[in-house]
Amino acid sequence: MNRNDMAHPLELAQVRARLTTDYVGREIVYRARLGSTNDLAQEMARQRAPEGTLVIADEQTAGRGRLGRQWLSPPCTNLLMSLIFYPLLAPAQAQRMTMVCALAVADALGLVAGLRADIKWPNDILLREKKVAGVLTELGLQGDALAYTVVGIGLNVNVQISQMPDLIRQTATSVAIEKGEPVSREALLAAILNGVERRYERMRQGESPVDEWGARLATLGQRVHVADMSADATTAESWEGWAERVDDDGALWLRLDDGTARRVLAGDVTLRAH
Repeated sequence: MNRNDMAHPLELAQVRARLTTDYVGREIVYRARLGSTNDLAQEMARQRAPEGTLVIADEQTAGRGRLGRQWLSPPCTNLLMSLIFYPLLAPAQAQRMTMVCALAVADALGLVAGLRADIKWPNDILLREKKVAGVLTELGLQGDALAYTVVGIGLNVNVQISQMPDLIRQTATSVAIEKGEPVSREALLAAILNGVERRYERMRQGESPVDEWGARLATLGQRVHVADMSADATTAESWEGWAERVDDDGALWLRLDDGTARRVLAGDVTLRAH
C-alpha cells in the first residue's frame, strides 16, 4: 500500500453525494485539526445545534476514548467524528445510542469493505478479534432528564501497523490492514451516517437495539475478567466469570464461579481461556 495514496483530507462532497439521510450528517462541521470532536460537539449541543450534526476532524490533538484514555491517530488516515442527538431516553438508557452507532459501524464495514465485524462489550468494534473502532457516548443532563447525547466514533481506516504506538500493535488493527488495500474514508463515513439514521429512527419508533447488539457481542458466552469502571463504583473491583447476557440498559451480567450473578454497568473486559 502506498501511504501517500491514503492520507488526503476528507472530501466532503463525496460524502454528501452518498448520503441517503434526512438529517444525520446533513450539517457537517469539519476541522483539519481539532482538540476533540466530542468537546466541540458538546458545546454545540448545549447551544441546540440541529440533531444529527456531524463534527469531524482529520486530526485530533486531544482525542480520547473511554476512561479518559488518549485516542491517537495520524492525520488524514482515520475517521474521527462525533454526532449530536436529542433522544427521548432516560439517562440510564443512553447506552442505546452507543448500540445504535456501533451496529451502524459494523454494518458499514461489511457493506463498504466486505469485512465481518464483531462488537466487544461495552463499546469496541473488532475485526478478527482486534480493535478497529471505539464508540464514546457522553451525556448532557438537565436536572434528572437527558438533555442531549454526543456519540464519538474513532475508526481506524487506513492507518498502518508502523504508524501505531508499540503498546497497541498486538491488539489493534485497521480496515486497510484487514482488507489488504486502502479503503475510501468517504464511502465508509457515508455508510455509517446512513446506517445510524435508519437505526435511530427505528429506536425512536419504539424498537430497542438491545437484542441485535447483544447478538453481535463477541463477549457473550465467553469466560472473562471484568474490572468495574462504572461511575458509581466506590472501590476498584474486578471479577471473573461467564458473560451470560446484557440487559435493556446495556449492562453485562456475569455468572461468577460461586454461582452468583453480577451486574456490571461499565468495565474493561479481558477474555480468559476456558
